[in-house]
Amino acid sequence: MPRTTVERELTGPVALVGADGRLNPEAVGWTRMPLHDTSGIDGRHAWGRNKRWEYWAVTTPTHVIALTVSSLDYAAVHAVLVHDRRTGATIDRSAIAPLGSSAVLPASLGDGPARAVTRTISIDLDEVDGGTRLRATSGDVRLDILAHRPVAHESLGVVVPWSATRFQYTVKDVARPASGWLEVAGERIDLPAGESWAVLDHGRGRWPYRMTWNWGAASGPAADGRTIGLQLGGKWTDGTGSTENAVLVDGRLHKIGDELEWAYDEHDWLAPWRIHGASVDLRFEPFWDRVSSTELLVFGSHGHQCFGHYSGWVAAGGERIAVDGLLGWAEEVRNRW
Repeated sequence: MPRTTVERELTGPVALVGADGRLNPEAVGWTRMPLHDTSGIDGRHAWGRNKRWEYWAVTTPTHVIALTVSSLDYAAVHAVLVHDRRTGATIDRSAIAPLGSSAVLPASLGDGPARAVTRTISIDLDEVDGGTRLRATSGDVRLDILAHRPVAHESLGVVVPWSATRFQYTVKDVARPASGWLEVAGERIDLPAGESWAVLDHGRGRWPYRMTWNWGAASGPAADGRTIGLQLGGKWTDGTGSTENAVLVDGRLHKIGDELEWAYDEHDWLAPWRIHGASVDLRFEPFWDRVSSTELLVFGSHGHQCFGHYSGWVAAGGERIAVDGLLGWAEEVRNRW
């Protein structure tokens, strides 16, 4: 049965782990800006359980773009995705390298660049004035995109505690205006201003070996013209006392403490989804399912990341905000890692 959590907002810097590598109880809570020092997730403790990643997704009227730089201790997993909404053509390239030598990841968010270099993929993520620069090359794909960070823009940071030795710090940064260009097979596409949006999923933590999660996000104009960002999660946070649910309205974060119900057809991923709770009632209608399936010895991952449009309402600041055709995604991922 879904519950409403009682979560505390953290307003000052805090270390995610103590000197013994265990979760710092003072780190449990949520933030409006990155305040957690995650440098303790460095492989010295619980080798094989440490998971670090930067995932960026960019949506435009014509394309879906996604970049992944990650380290799982025993392997680095990187990916470049470009889906052409006009034609349905998809380029989805991934690279898995032993240990983590192909990945460079900052100790804490904003402390430095993230990079992936393999024979088939090159990704550079750099903090610059006014935002984050995303660059990637893979075969005949090249891109150079700026995810702008407007003044006073807030993001959701949450620590999810399964136990003192298994926990996750996540930052979900939605509704970042995007500009720049994408090139595929010699065709250059400029990202249209006001219609292109970037979302960051930043993760640092120590995970159980098996885990299933739901994640949904969307960015763009609400029915009344305000800029809205949806951040929705499920399954992996249930019972921990934390949720990763929030709505961003014109850059201001409104935390949603409810555990949400996710209803979808696992036999027909393109059928409508419903995500709802006391503060949310949304219908999600997919137009494309990004199917992923990897089995490699100790590592396995199976996912359906469906891209589509959200409609319905969310509660924020004492009012209901109508959502109509907001572009984003909803996913289920099952990991053995």
